[in-house]
Amino acid sequence: MSRVHRLGVCSWSLQPTSPTDLAHKLSKVGVRACQLHLDPLREGAWDPAETVEALWGAGVSVLSGMMTPHGEDYSTLDSIRTSGGLRPTEHWSRNLEIAKGDARIARSLGLPLVTFHAGFLPHDARDPERAVLLGRLRQVVDVFADQGVRLAFETGQETADTLLHALAELERPRAGVNFDPANMLLYGMGDPIAALGLLAPHVRQIHIKDARRTKTPGTWGEEVPAGTGEVNWKQFFAVVAERELSVDLMIEREAGNDRVGDIVTARKLVEQEIAK
Repeated sequence: MSRVHRLGVCSWSLQPTSPTDLAHKLSKVGVRACQLHLDPLREGAWDPAETVEALWGAGVSVLSGMMTPHGEDYSTLDSIRTSGGLRPTEHWSRNLEIAKGDARIARSLGLPLVTFHAGFLPHDARDPERAVLLGRLRQVVDVFADQGVRLAFETGQETADTLLHALAELERPRAGVNFDPANMLLYGMGDPIAALGLLAPHVRQIHIKDARRTKTPGTWGEEVPAGTGEVNWKQFFAVVAERELSVDLMIEREAGNDRVGDIVTARKLVEQEIAK
């Protein structure tokens, strides 16, 4: 693969207790770049100046940010369907303020991109909730655009076709896609290879994560170390090369007791594939 991709790790995957701890763990996995969870900085758990000093002082590049809407409950598929992203009306005002705060932090860090889950976009264009959700997404995209930051919606909570049509209806060219192949499997929303091909013109960043589909409808699939699940990485990276997706690759691991070991496994997989 001739295209150059920057490889990073999603900060939350390493469960860091501080910016210094994050820098140390990134060094352990052999990666010097990350996608940074912005909420600890906005909420005051991490001091922005200390974060910059710890990460950049250790030679770590922060390539993008991540925002978590208020009240998300990932206990079950049903709970995240009702609580995810910008869907809950009772949290909309707070989520708009979260977006404004994270957008300001992203700008202060010089980040070009922030990603998050929009929240189960309805497939039916006649569904009144679809219009409400798209209206909220336009506002949030504009909030980030005012700070010079692009926003990308993470895949998985709807089919690729639904997301593609929603992006067209959104009429916000600065909005794009953070493509996560594992989420397509975890949520049961289709084949990740076909989905990548469909969404390729809108992909702004890729998460390197693997999973197996559930055998029990209505329940979660299983997240597994990269290379041991149902994502066909050879085909996946063939689409990345064919569509000339020159985007950053962020390793994400949200399960398991050996995060460092699993991320090293993912790093080696990526390095192997992009060297071809």
